[in-house]
Amino acid sequence: MHRPFVWLPTRRSLLAAGTAGLAAAGLSRGARAGDVAKPGGTLVVVLDPEPAGLVAGISISAPAVAVSSNIFDGLVVLDETFTPRPQLAESWETSRDGLSITFRLRKDVSWHDGKPFTSADVQYSLIEVTKKTHPRGNAVFANLKAVETPDPHTAVFRFSRPSPVVWAALEGTETQILPRHLYEGTNPIANPWTAKPIGTGAFVFKEWIRGDRIVLERNPNYWDKGRPLLDRIVFRTIRDAGSRTATLEAGEAQYGAMNPVSLADTERLRGSADLTVETRGFEGSAPMYFFDFNMRRKPFDDIRVRQAFAHALDRTALARTIWYGLAEPATGPIPSYQKAFYNPDTPQYAFDPKKAEALLDEAGLKRGPGGVRLRIDHVPCAYGDDYIRAAEFYRQALKRIGVELRVRTFDLPTYLRVIFTDYDFDTHSAWYSAYPDPQIGVQRRYWSQAIKKGTPSSNASQVADPDLDQVIEAIQVAGDPSERNALIRRFQSVAQEKLPSINLLELKFFRVYAKNLDGISFAPFGGYQSFKTVSTSV
Repeated sequence: MHRPFVWLPTRRSLLAAGTAGLAAAGLSRGARAGDVAKPGGTLVVVLDPEPAGLVAGISISAPAVAVSSNIFDGLVVLDETFTPRPQLAESWETSRDGLSITFRLRKDVSWHDGKPFTSADVQYSLIEVTKKTHPRGNAVFANLKAVETPDPHTAVFRFSRPSPVVWAALEGTETQILPRHLYEGTNPIANPWTAKPIGTGAFVFKEWIRGDRIVLERNPNYWDKGRPLLDRIVFRTIRDAGSRTATLEAGEAQYGAMNPVSLADTERLRGSADLTVETRGFEGSAPMYFFDFNMRRKPFDDIRVRQAFAHALDRTALARTIWYGLAEPATGPIPSYQKAFYNPDTPQYAFDPKKAEALLDEAGLKRGPGGVRLRIDHVPCAYGDDYIRAAEFYRQALKRIGVELRVRTFDLPTYLRVIFTDYDFDTHSAWYSAYPDPQIGVQRRYWSQAIKKGTPSSNASQVADPDLDQVIEAIQVAGDPSERNALIRRFQSVAQEKLPSINLLELKFFRVYAKNLDGISFAPFGGYQSFKTVSTSV
């Protein structure tokens, strides 16, 4: 069961829990009774697509997160109950009014280049990178007005209003702490250290041979003594899904990150004697799949056209035929299992091709020669063949109502540029992480202030609607939880009414890994977290 994160706005302090804290984070314990952990060795991970950069605090694509979470730490890590546990912060205190959090930082942490980690790094990362560059940062940390550094090992967050959402965002896979001495005074996105990162994490960057592999090596000076257990991680970039499956089945790789094989292969692999197909570890991400319109291109400025597309797409058939049951139809921008926030009573667009045709007629898009009303393009996200097959599903569905769809595909760096810098598309489909709180993952897709050219995973549709902005900004400053939840429910209704994007599916992501791996994290963000606890069993 997915659980929403709940902030307890009372004074609290958590002391470092060492290995007990890691146990609380939810880890696999070994493939068979009597197995023992074997330190050392190399873990080979199949990865696709190749990331555009290796700093998830800047580029939040899933491959970037999967790699960089091994190189960088966050202030906290969330356990299986969404409770924050110490990481770079060994303890913290929240003021009674919720307007400040004082973090006591570890004193035994160094950057991989030997420079000491200090509160100045925290201040720089939150104020200059997360709030300004991170696609979700300006919404999540909207009320963070300052980070004070009274000494090198204390960072005090000052808020204009209580901000319960920040705890779910301080997880190391979301808000990474970057080295100020390498980034200050530069454009973080263009900084060359983004491709050869220096972090505080369990593994040190060794090399990146583009199109082939990314290699990380054990950090011998890691603050969490006894970790990591592995000597090396090799991320192999393998574009073909069938080849990734074969590599895992042959034992040439031991781990496949997010949806590493074709969805069609998952049922067979569930019966493997050597491999595990695991859906746990993505609860925090809460992946949602959508179909976007470029709101600054005609005819998508006409709500009737957007509604027609929504009525033309059969979500149930999409979940069954393309996602092989690893998805459920969505009813809005927030997944149904986030019970504290979910609104079941939002405007819906049932599968109804006849209604779709009537709406297009009403919008003046009559059928012409060959029965074609409209010719447009579509760009699916660059995350593999399953997303291209989904685009073919849309092509066939829209053809029935007289819309001719041309599918354009790209590698990941080009895709990110086309969608988030050039805005060179008519329609676009991808997934996003809703996260434990909508302010983290959802609002960036609907808020006009999240139209940030060159920032991946921001407001690509370029919707700028005053009704959406009003409710989003009210959520950001709401202090009373019941008032805030009511606003979030209203936001869902407004988003469905305005329809800058069709929310299609609630996805179920999975990992594939060898059964002799021990220490796999099942925490809410375990699918992306560091491999520092992983070893082989003998």
